[in-house]
Amino acid sequence: MPHANGSPPPWEHFEHGADVGVRGRGASAAEAFAAAAVALTAVVTDPTRVAPRKAVAIEVREATLELLLVAWLDALIYAMAVRTMLFGRFEVAVTKEGEAWRLTATAWGEGVAVARHRPTVEVKGATFTELRAGPTATGGWIAQCVVDV
Repeated sequence: MPHANGSPPPWEHFEHGADVGVRGRGASAAEAFAAAAVALTAVVTDPTRVAPRKAVAIEVREATLELLLVAWLDALIYAMAVRTMLFGRFEVAVTKEGEAWRLTATAWGEGVAVARHRPTVEVKGATFTELRAGPTATGGWIAQCVVDV
């Protein structure tokens, strides 16, 4: 679904056997990671159906950007499962601290309403398949991996 300005969204899914690839793009690592989170939600439901009623803070640290992406998506999957929530809006900061990477984020969402959200699948976890996180040759950033459904 295009943005209001007609441009394509900064996230997408890509084909991968029985699982689903999620990809986020942005002008920064933070934007790409936030877009990958929207793509994760879109595996389950239409993100535009998720109201930003409750904020949940998430923080992860890893040695590489790629591992940080997996940890970020897994933290979201865990938060969705234990809170019975879906998230549709994300504010993300990605920083380098010494030799490690740190992501701090706020995810906004609401409790699952089956009739309105019409969830399609349950995402079990992020994988290392097709894992990529970093700058692109065109100057933007990408964050992608396959998620197990």
